[in-house]
Amino acid sequence: MTTMPRLSFCIAFALAALLGGCQSAEVAERPAAVRSPSPSPAVKAADQPQKISAVAIVANYVAIAQATYGDALLTGRQLETAVNALLAHPSVQTLEAARSAWRAARIPYLQSEVFRFGNAVVDEWEPRVNSWPLDEGLIDYVAASYGTESDNNNFFTANVIANPLIDIGGISVDAGNLSPQFLAETLQNIDGVDANVATGYHAIEFLLWGQDLHGTTPGAGERPYTDYDLAKCTHKNCDRRRTYLASAMHLLVSDLEEMVQSWQNGGRAYGALMDKGDNGGLATLLAGMGSLAYGELAGERLRLALLLHDPEEEQDCFSDNTLWSHYYDNRGIRNLWQGRYVRVNGDVVSGASLEALLRANAPEVHAEMNAKVETTDLAMEALVKQGSPYDVLIAPGNSVGETLINNTVQALMEETHSIEKIISVLGLQNVSIKGSDSLTTPAK
Repeated sequence: MTTMPRLSFCIAFALAALLGGCQSAEVAERPAAVRSPSPSPAVKAADQPQKISAVAIVANYVAIAQATYGDALLTGRQLETAVNALLAHPSVQTLEAARSAWRAARIPYLQSEVFRFGNAVVDEWEPRVNSWPLDEGLIDYVAASYGTESDNNNFFTANVIANPLIDIGGISVDAGNLSPQFLAETLQNIDGVDANVATGYHAIEFLLWGQDLHGTTPGAGERPYTDYDLAKCTHKNCDRRRTYLASAMHLLVSDLEEMVQSWQNGGRAYGALMDKGDNGGLATLLAGMGSLAYGELAGERLRLALLLHDPEEEQDCFSDNTLWSHYYDNRGIRNLWQGRYVRVNGDVVSGASLEALLRANAPEVHAEMNAKVETTDLAMEALVKQGSPYDVLIAPGNSVGETLINNTVQALMEETHSIEKIISVLGLQNVSIKGSDSLTTPAK
C-alpha cells in the first residue's frame, strides 16, 4: 500500500489560478497497493498558455454529478412505477417490465459510482442503495442448496417475509410490519453483518428475479410472477412479499432523492467538496477515477470473482446483468476524464475537463491517458459482446473468459498508472487510490 510521493514543486503554469498553491489535498480513501511513478517534470508557463482552470473543471464535475444522480432518481422513479404495475396486476408481462426497468435504472446509477471514492458523504450513503453481496435468506425463501446456517451470520436464513417474529441468538425481532423504517433501521446490516443487506438495488433485484441456481452455467433467477399474485400465490406469504418489495422501492427512491439534494448548492456532498478547495476538488476527481478503476472494478468486481470462480462474487448475481454493470462503471470513469455525460434523454452535460487540461499542458501524458482509456473501453466492449454472462466466464477451465477478464483487469491497471502520472503532473499530494488484495494474489 503506497501513496503518491509528496512533490516539492508546483506546476508553473498559472498555478495560483489553477490549483491555488501547493496545499495538501487529503482524500478519504486508504492508499492503494499500486506502483507510484517518479514525479514528472512540471509544465512550464512558457510551454502553453493555460485557458482551463481548476475551478471550471470542478464546477463541471459537480454538474455531471448532479445530472447523473438526477438520472438515477428519474429511472428509479420509473422502476417504482413498473413495480407498482406488477403489484397491481401480477403477470409475466408486468414482471418482465419491472425487470427491464431495473436494468435501465442501473445505467445512470453505475455511472455515478465514480463519485463515491474521495467523497465521504457519498461513500457513507452508498451502502443503503448498492450493498452486495447479500445473504438473500435473510429476506425470503431460498433453495435447499443455500444451506441452513452460516458461521458468520446468525440471520442467514431468517426469512423475514415468512416470519413476522424472529428470535435468533438472543435477538428478538418483530418483523410484523415490513415498513420502510423497519427495513432501513432494523433489518439492514442486522447483528452488525454487512451481508445482511435489506435495502437497495440488489435487494430489489433478488425480489424480482429470485436466486440464480445455475451456478457457472447459463441462466439467471427464475422467480415466478405468482410470488406476487394473491389469488395464485406461490411460495406462500405473497402479501408480505408484496409489502417488502413496495417498501424497498420507496426507500430506494427516497435515498436517491437525498443524494440529488446533497449535490445541490448548499447540500452536504456539494459543501464538503467546496471545503476542499480547487486543489482538493481535482484530487477528489482523480481519486474517484483511480479507485474505481483499480481497487474496485479491476480488483473487487473482476479479479476477485475470477480467482474464486464464485458466482456469488458477481455484482448482479440474480439478474446476470453484471457485465453491463462493469461496462457502465467504466463509462463513469471516462465521463470524468472527458468532462462529458450523456443523460438518459440524450442531452449532453459537458464543460472543462482533465482531458482538455492535459492536452494543452502535458501532451505526452494526455496521449498516454487517452490511449489507455480507449484500450479499456475496447476490453469492456469485448466482455459485453462475447455473449455469455459473467458467471459463465468465471467458471473453472473457461480459458476464453479468463483471458477476456484478465485483459480488462490489465487495461484498468494500466489506466490507473496513467492517472497516477496525471496526479504527479498536476502536483497534487496525498491522493489515495483504493487497492485490492486480489490484484496481488496469483491465480491458482
